[in-house]
Amino acid sequence: MHIAVVGLSHRTAPLEIRERLSIPEQTMETSLQSLRGNEQVLEASILSTCNRLEIYTLVRNPDLGVSAVNDFLSGHSGLKTDELSPHLFSFHHEDAVDHLMRVAAGLDSLVLGEGQILSQVKKMMRLGQEHKSLGPILNRLLTQAVSTGKRVRSETNLGTGAVSISSAAVELAQLKLGQSRGLDQLVTLETEQIAVVGAGRMSRLLLQHLQAKGASGVVLLNRTVERAELLARDFPDLPIQCRPLSELNQFLSTCSLVFTSTASDDPIIDADRLQPLNRRSTLRLIDIGVPRNIAADAAGVNGVESYDVDDLQEVVARNQEARQAMAREAEDLLRQEAQQFLDWWDSLEAVPTINRLRSSMEAVRAEELQKALSRMGPDFSARERKVVEALSKGIINKILHTPVTQLRAPQNRTDRQQALRTVERLFNLDPATDS
Repeated sequence: MHIAVVGLSHRTAPLEIRERLSIPEQTMETSLQSLRGNEQVLEASILSTCNRLEIYTLVRNPDLGVSAVNDFLSGHSGLKTDELSPHLFSFHHEDAVDHLMRVAAGLDSLVLGEGQILSQVKKMMRLGQEHKSLGPILNRLLTQAVSTGKRVRSETNLGTGAVSISSAAVELAQLKLGQSRGLDQLVTLETEQIAVVGAGRMSRLLLQHLQAKGASGVVLLNRTVERAELLARDFPDLPIQCRPLSELNQFLSTCSLVFTSTASDDPIIDADRLQPLNRRSTLRLIDIGVPRNIAADAAGVNGVESYDVDDLQEVVARNQEARQAMAREAEDLLRQEAQQFLDWWDSLEAVPTINRLRSSMEAVRAEELQKALSRMGPDFSARERKVVEALSKGIINKILHTPVTQLRAPQNRTDRQQALRTVERLFNLDPATDS
């Protein structure tokens, strides 16, 4: 068995490729079942975010398993293998474990140390459990990755002042406003007429940062007004007007700054929608949805500036050096956590021998106990029989404790294999008895 991850991210693929690979939650079960339908894939889990799609697997054979995942990605995206492969990365075993730890800690994110990726890794694990695509190996790995992400944020400075995609989007708006005024700095949003399209988690973060950056009011548009109103209640100090998505054209005409973050598979704003609008000032559109909510042709409309998640690099670069120093604090911790999982993985090699040893000892115990009980006669009560049986089990467990612990303990593979062969020879354990 072998752990492998295949995927692509903001580091390897442009947005137009990433959105072709995006897997929404409503199709996650089908995707996981498709992966598990290949005989090479024993366990599978999918991480799909605005900046990455990664498929973690336990496979029978490294090359055949990765090939099976590549075929799935090609079929899902509609891209030919030669079109897709330049954008894909794959990591195997130790490197795959290291990569997941870095992802959960926020070290591989566009915004170093972002907190949202940890909740997305948790969601990946939850969906894998719900759809029964996880087994004991990936379940253990993902559980440790979540624990590692929490530990990095609590024990290092990486989580201090960490920003999200949403906050970077708000900073991008401030930066572009400043540049339009001849300033190379972030400016207040107090005088801007702002709309947010969508009422999900990313929009919640947008509202938090808009409030912190001085927004005097926001229009929140959503297909379901009730959901928008529910979100608005969490921001009593920020005036929020909740409107149905059907009124989008009105606010594209009147607002100067519009953020979009919806689950729509197709763009909801394009050139055809923008052209007829009667506008007298610049409209800045900032799209943090993947797939995109704003079509590429929107940027060609006179008086419209359109930005997507890949444009956030400009903001991220301003703060990258300071955050890189913080990231170095987490490296030693990540190595410890990855090694802890790999030590556990290596210890699995001892499980068949340990099971045979326990079975052998149990057979001896049961046989000798039966001989003893048959000599005790009918006067031996049921309670006394239970006490004697518990005694015999306790003795076996005590005898086995030290050798079992030593066989499971971290050690190099050669030493462990030598110890396993010695135990098998001393106790005459036949590997052919494994089921």
